Amino acid sequence: MKIAFFSTKSYDREFFNRYITTHEIIYFEARLGTQTVNLTAGCDAVCVFVNDRLHAAVIGELKKAGVKLVALRCAGFNNVDLEAAKGNGIKVVRVPAYSPHAVAEHAVALIMTLNRKTHKAYNRVREGNFSLERLTGFDLYEKTVGVVGTGKIGQAFCDIMLGFGCRVLAFDLMENKELAAKGVEYAPLIDVLQYSDVISLHCPLNEQTKHIINQQTIGMMKEGVMLINTSRGALIDTVAVIESLKNGKIGYLGLDVYEQEEKLFFKDLSENIIQDDVIMRLLSFPNVLITSHQGFFTEEALTQIAQTTLGNIDAFEAGLPLMNAVV
Repeated sequence: MKIAFFSTKSYDREFFNRYITTHEIIYFEARLGTQTVNLTAGCDAVCVFVNDRLHAAVIGELKKAGVKLVALRCAGFNNVDLEAAKGNGIKVVRVPAYSPHAVAEHAVALIMTLNRKTHKAYNRVREGNFSLERLTGFDLYEKTVGVVGTGKIGQAFCDIMLGFGCRVLAFDLMENKELAAKGVEYAPLIDVLQYSDVISLHCPLNEQTKHIINQQTIGMMKEGVMLINTSRGALIDTVAVIESLKNGKIGYLGLDVYEQEEKLFFKDLSENIIQDDVIMRLLSFPNVLITSHQGFFTEEALTQIAQTTLGNIDAFEAGLPLMNAVV
C-alpha cells in the first residue's frame, strides 16, 4: 500500500523505517488538513497524529483521492469526524495502548518536579547558587491523590501512587476491580475533587469530559491543590485555571497537553513571537510546568506505535478483522 504520513518528525521516520516491510511510505512534516489533503492523491491510506484535522471536508477529499484507510498512530480519535469516515466508506484504526507506563511516569515526573522544584534547583546550581530558599516541597507519602479515569494509563498511574504510599481516590464510569483490590478507593467525582491534594487527569476527551475542570469544579477542590493533565488539553478550561492560579486555589499546575496545542507543539518557535497570550500567561507563573506532549515519548512507546500501526495497515490490506478499528 502507498501511505501518506502526516505530522512526521525525525523520530517517526526512524521508528517506522525500522519496522516497515512491504508498504511505500511518503513522509510529510505538514499536518493533514484542508490545505494539504491534495498531497494524498494516489495514496491508499493516510497515517495521522493528534493534531491532524480530519473533519468532514477533509474526509470527503480523502475519498476522492482514493484513500480507504485512516491509520491513527495514537490512542485518541477526537480529531477525526467518524460519521463522515463511515459515510464515505473509509476505515479508521488506532493504537489503543502504547506503553501506558510512559504517560503515567511522565505524570509522576511533573508531580515530582513541581513539588521538589528540581528544575529550579538545577538552574540555580549551574549559576553557582546553592541556596535552598523557596525550594520547599512536601512529602507525597500519605497524601491523597485523585485520579480521573482509570483506563490503562490511569491504572499504571494508580499503581505508582500506591507505591509512594499515597491514598488513591479514583473516579471512572467503570470500576477497575483489580485496582480496588489493591486499595484504590472509587468515589463520585465531587469527592475526588474535594479531598485530593493532587489531581491527575487520565480520561478521554468527549462531550461529557470537555472542560471537566472548570470554574465550578475547581471551586470544589482543596486550597493549593496540584493539578496534572497528561491526557487531552480540552479537559481543562484554561482561562478558569489561570484565574485559580492567580488567587491561589490551584497551587501547582503540570501540563503535557494544551487546548490550543496544534498551533505550538512539536515545533521550534524559539525565534518567533508567540501569539498565544493564554499559554504565555501560563508560562509566567512560577508554579506552572508545561511540557509539549512528550508523555508518550519513550523508546518502548515509539516502538509499540510503529509496530501496531503497521500491523493495522497489514490487516486491512490482507482483509483480516481490524482489531483496533474505530469505525
